[in-house]
Amino acid sequence: MDIQFFGAAKMVTGSNILLSTKNHNILIDCGMFQGNKEKERMNYMEFPFNPKDIDLLLLTHAHIDHSGRIPKLVKDGFKGDVISTKATADLCEIMLKDSAKIQESDAEWENKKRVRAGLSEIEPLYTMEDVENSLKHFKPYYYNQRISLNDEISIRFKDAGHILGSSILEIWVNEEGKNTKVVFSGDLGMPGRPIINNPDYIDEADYLIVESTYGDTVHEPFEKSTLELIDVIERTALRGGTVLIPSFSVGRTQELIYELNKYYEYNEIEEYMRIPVYVDSPLAVNATEVFQRNSNSFNKETTDMILLGDNPFTFRNLRYVKSQEESIALNKANFPKVIISSSGMATAGRIRHHLKHNLWNPLNSLVFVGYQAEGTLGRILLDGAKKIKLLGEEINVALEIYDLEGFSGHADQKMLMKWIRNFKSKPKKIFLVHGEEDASQVLSNLIKEYFKIEAIIPSLGEKFNIKKDFVEVKKGISIEPVLLKEDIEKELESVYNQFNALFSRSEHIYDDKILEKNYDILKNRLIEIQDQLMDLNILISK
Repeated sequence: MDIQFFGAAKMVTGSNILLSTKNHNILIDCGMFQGNKEKERMNYMEFPFNPKDIDLLLLTHAHIDHSGRIPKLVKDGFKGDVISTKATADLCEIMLKDSAKIQESDAEWENKKRVRAGLSEIEPLYTMEDVENSLKHFKPYYYNQRISLNDEISIRFKDAGHILGSSILEIWVNEEGKNTKVVFSGDLGMPGRPIINNPDYIDEADYLIVESTYGDTVHEPFEKSTLELIDVIERTALRGGTVLIPSFSVGRTQELIYELNKYYEYNEIEEYMRIPVYVDSPLAVNATEVFQRNSNSFNKETTDMILLGDNPFTFRNLRYVKSQEESIALNKANFPKVIISSSGMATAGRIRHHLKHNLWNPLNSLVFVGYQAEGTLGRILLDGAKKIKLLGEEINVALEIYDLEGFSGHADQKMLMKWIRNFKSKPKKIFLVHGEEDASQVLSNLIKEYFKIEAIIPSLGEKFNIKKDFVEVKKGISIEPVLLKEDIEKELESVYNQFNALFSRSEHIYDDKILEKNYDILKNRLIEIQDQLMDLNILISK
């Protein structure tokens, strides 16, 4: 049996694992790469395997960094079933359609620029039609069912406690008379979270693949972050400001609504302090409806609230915003308010427009309630940027910024260690994925120290052959150099086109009036360009 890592290897994005036996190829997750432009370009590369050769796809949960390239997989030839929990299948229907709208819109925007620059047009990563086709492949199951996939492999979904429908995968492989159990944690949640159940513990595994997003961090208590959020909202409102909360549409937004519901509905609060809360994300609105259709997955506290007649996803001062006109109007209103909007890392969506209109105002506050990957606008702001370029404008960052890690939907270091400790029969080897390298390395060292188990941090494309009593490393394909080459080629093409555009307008530069007014500026800029080109030539020659 081979296990090969094509995503979420030394990074927190693009989850994609290939498990191969002599007779079958099973894909685990097919997520989108998110973050900086370099990572996002990886979505457009050909899959490092033939999609036609994949028998089945096992999907741990609906988040786009785990499900976002499924339409591309089907578009490129995948014919098998997508096996997931029912709630995951329901959420994917709305999330993948939302993703297709973004892909089509981004391609349309880019093509307008490319046409003006004389470049060929690009195709979207996938279209709405591709999504509709991919949804036909979904085959949903419930938790705790033992599912026989074929004559060699059976699986079971256990609750990962991360978002609605999220799952831990137990995989049993019978190959050449030898039984091997592989467990993949998926994205593990934290215990004691609203709405959903705590993560399940697993008794045994021969080999374990576990996430490591917060392998170097211990979260502050959830209750403390909730109190801090209420405090930020009230202090900001009293000075007349707006609180912006970039939030993941699925999971985090519903948790925030739930906690604000408990605060506003179960406490005596002066009417003037019932600050209007706007959920400005069509995807979040649709996702909340899916949550309500899957109440069988709720924890006891949430179920009891519903039985007592309280809908945890509504309260008096909550408003769901659907239309673009309503969203625009929020930035023209001067009264204190809370705006919860996607995306959670501020890489797309309506939150970027709200940031553009509110970052400059010191009366406002920005609250992060989830992980901010490297290269995202959220991380840039969290790291203390004083100015950013957003939607074509340079914006001054003057508002207050808060990072409430207690809201994170990912297990922290303490929980990850506890989860591994609860294995009655410990795995022979552990693979750490879905974490930036530093975080994974800290967790790896802890696992070796406390459990005496080797914790491997796979590189992108690396392959591991699981033999009787040991793991043999087989270097897989290398994706990154290909990506970097494509990136440089595109930049060179852009530079070439800009030089051509400049030469085509050179007669205007020689105009007497322009030379008289701007000679020094033109001369200095051209000298700067010559220097930069010389530096590039020296760099290439080294």
